[in-house]
Amino acid sequence: MIGRRALLAAGALTPLVAGTQSSWAQSPWKGYYATGMKHRAVRFAGAGGAMLAGTLLLPRWSELQKVPGVVLIAGSGPTDRDGNNPLIAERPDLLKQIAELLAAAGIASLRYDKRGIGASTPRPTGALEEQERFFVWDNFVGDVAAAHGELLRHDEIKPYATALLGHSEGGLLALAAAGALAARTMGPRRLHGLVLAATPGRPLADIVRAQIARGAPPLVEPVERTISAIMTAGRVPAGLPREQQLLFPPYAGPFLQSALAFDPAKALAGLDLACLILQGGADRQVVPMADIQPLIDALGQRTAPGEALIAAGVSHNLKLITWPTSPGFAGPVAPVIADKLTSWLRPLLGA
Repeated sequence: MIGRRALLAAGALTPLVAGTQSSWAQSPWKGYYATGMKHRAVRFAGAGGAMLAGTLLLPRWSELQKVPGVVLIAGSGPTDRDGNNPLIAERPDLLKQIAELLAAAGIASLRYDKRGIGASTPRPTGALEEQERFFVWDNFVGDVAAAHGELLRHDEIKPYATALLGHSEGGLLALAAAGALAARTMGPRRLHGLVLAATPGRPLADIVRAQIARGAPPLVEPVERTISAIMTAGRVPAGLPREQQLLFPPYAGPFLQSALAFDPAKALAGLDLACLILQGGADRQVVPMADIQPLIDALGQRTAPGEALIAAGVSHNLKLITWPTSPGFAGPVAPVIADKLTSWLRPLLGA
């Protein structure tokens, strides 16, 4: 295990060796093309017949030559392509801000509304079984793979320089999809990198248990019974009290059965893929170091390049905490996170 004190001080694991200077850095047009970006609305087929709506954000540099591309994957709940959730009063705009940071660094991005959200195929209104099929875990993983395929479809994108970036639960989906893509996509269209932002390193069942123990101790036993029932039967028990319904919606049984059991550290250990872990030191949902250390340990078990940054005073939404009780939704992406993200991706993808 990497020493926690050293990790917090240095913020890195195995440094990624930068390649030769990119064509972006050498270009005499850099001054003009370093600013400005192009938005392109996209619609593409997801898994199981769903249609997904998204935004391809291209740097102006793409008018001259192909650029790398990254798929951005939202976290849990009804979170849209920009990283906003109607259950939260403030608008973090996390994925929108990341897309703009990447465009300014010469990297395109594709972000999309998850199934059932925004302009994507809405949640079914029929029988519970229909809703369960729509929201099954494998469909969400398949949607990530479909988004990567949509990214590759655009002529401006270098097919040999793509990555996935998942935030929170989106990082779990990125890990699952990266494994699936690696199994069926070889050669020049192969996925090249992975960024896990505020992503738990322990199974989601353990994360939920810990969150409940911290925030609502009286619910520990009833939530444990619900988790056990879901993991056994793949159905959310009927008649849950209101305080559990947000955690365990009735239609989410098959999704949660897979998601709660998914082991992110094991998945990462099996990937031969460059990986960057970005984590806020003030994250109250995915807590350093207990929830992160398994991912860092997994990086150390691999031969593929990897780095980890745990940034002090940064929230789950990768924003600076301005006072002790701040939820960390507002403002831009913390500069230390933004700098590490772009400085890591540019040499990796040749931007």
